[in-house]
Amino acid sequence: NMVQPQVAVFGKKDFQQLFIIRELVRQLNLPITIVAGETVREASGLAMSSRNGYLSAAERSKAAELRQALQQVAQAIQAGKTGYVAAETQAAASLNQSGWDVDYVSVRAAHNLMPPADSDRQLVVLGAARLGSTRLIDNIEFELT
Repeated sequence: NMVQPQVAVFGKKDFQQLFIIRELVRQLNLPITIVAGETVREASGLAMSSRNGYLSAAERSKAAELRQALQQVAQAIQAGKTGYVAAETQAAASLNQSGWDVDYVSVRAAHNLMPPADSDRQLVVLGAARLGSTRLIDNIEFELT
């Protein structure tokens, strides 16, 4: 409020934070344009984050598994092979078996972060999990056709 910005940029890596900020601006009718910055990734697909510095070399080589698990959820749902809960459960189990401590893998409607209704086409699969002592987050936005 002190600086009264006209534009604020928030990264898509923390999709939930971006959603909350957008809602706050909308509900308070603030004259701020929120710009969503794309997630920047390492060659492995790991989302860049200051938290990555806490990963050991072995953990860093496994860290892209979170994104891969989220991609598998999105692909399975897009192909109509599985329901949301089954895809979430499978991804979490796969990560846990690989040494992760999963907080959540969750498919949500991108416009309200609620469980998707049949009419929702813009979805996001969100994930948070610990690899060693480091908690990583990621998401994949996808569309149902």
